[in-house]
Amino acid sequence: MSYPGELDGAVRTWLEGRGQGLAAANAAMSARYRAGQGSAGIDLAAYLTTRLPATFAVNARVLAEVAHRRPGFAPRSLADIGAGPGTAGWAAVAQWPEIAGVEQVEATPAFAGLLKEMNAASGLPALVEANVREQALVQWTGGRHDLVLASYVLAEMPMTGIADAVAKLWGAAGGMLVLIEPGTPEGFKRIAIARRQLLAAGVVIVAPCTHHAACPMVGGDWCHFKERVQRSRAHMHAKGASVPFEDEAYSYLVVARDGEAAGGARVLAPPVVNKTGVALRLCAETGLSDVTVPARDKARYKQAKKVSWGDRWTP
Repeated sequence: MSYPGELDGAVRTWLEGRGQGLAAANAAMSARYRAGQGSAGIDLAAYLTTRLPATFAVNARVLAEVAHRRPGFAPRSLADIGAGPGTAGWAAVAQWPEIAGVEQVEATPAFAGLLKEMNAASGLPALVEANVREQALVQWTGGRHDLVLASYVLAEMPMTGIADAVAKLWGAAGGMLVLIEPGTPEGFKRIAIARRQLLAAGVVIVAPCTHHAACPMVGGDWCHFKERVQRSRAHMHAKGASVPFEDEAYSYLVVARDGEAAGGARVLAPPVVNKTGVALRLCAETGLSDVTVPARDKARYKQAKKVSWGDRWTP
């Protein structure tokens, strides 16, 4: 997957001469993230090599779902919170080229500096002219934006700070708010907290939930999806990998100020296809269910064979 504008070249240029010690730097970065320590002190070359492709692919996938569910949504202004090098904003500008005003909030000085370099080299007017705020979300006093993105942000704050963060993010969202977190039990726990709070505030859920009922995930289960990412040679070397791809697990929530819930169901696991039928794990307003579409029902079976994990199911 290519980055928009001139960003492929900008990333390659920035990484030239910085490829030493990536394996150790990537291991240290992964350990910091697993410990919930945030982005301060992370090796930027390791991030651009191994994390940027995955986070960009996930953001692009989520925003493509938004565009599919809401084809009339055409944001002109964007706030990218916890912007890092600008990843979520890149995906947004690629999805909606009409975005003209971009505000990026990044608290880590090293990432803020990298963000400004990437913006300047992007060749995209909205990013070249972006307003970069070097501050934490708690300090941010930005105005309303058509689209507010907070990608992999809640994971870097304590549970006690989520309510205030979500309230501030929703207050800034004139049209839509997108939250993306790691597809882990901890990541989903933060999404679930935000979902309950936002539903109480009267939002309309765009995705992935197809309903506004209580989340049926209980116990050790959690709602997450996976996006396949092709690894570069440097990426494989940094991770000590032998397979030329990885699957990035993520959880997400998209809410809007108007419209209706999607209805139908969301596919929560890889479908199991055989000659007798297609087994689907579904979440709908009625809760979780395991449904088998029999091969003898030719029309529905044909439809079910085309369904993937994360798709909406409306037989």
